Amino acid sequence: MFMVKFTGRSGYDHMFDFVIPKSLEQPERIVQSINNPKKDSAEALVFKWFDTKDIRSSESRLYALLNDGSDGVPSSAVGAFQNYDISPV
Repeated sequence: MFMVKFTGRSGYDHMFDFVIPKSLEQPERIVQSINNPKKDSAEALVFKWFDTKDIRSSESRLYALLNDGSDGVPSSAVGAFQNYDISPV
């Protein structure tokens, strides 16, 4: 799988699954998949997003592709993503 690396304000490098470039109608879209989303993976993605958000276009959007498996996606994880302008899918 192709990964994209952004360096955040912290100086840490963060890997995202892929980026869909800006088009005439849509802003840049960054996509990260998460298997079995739980509190720790939600917190990690929120940190990655806020650490790298300022180096991207102000219109950039992050989408979290959540693999619910057999347990379902916890509503707390979905709420956390929405509270930080991350679109859960």
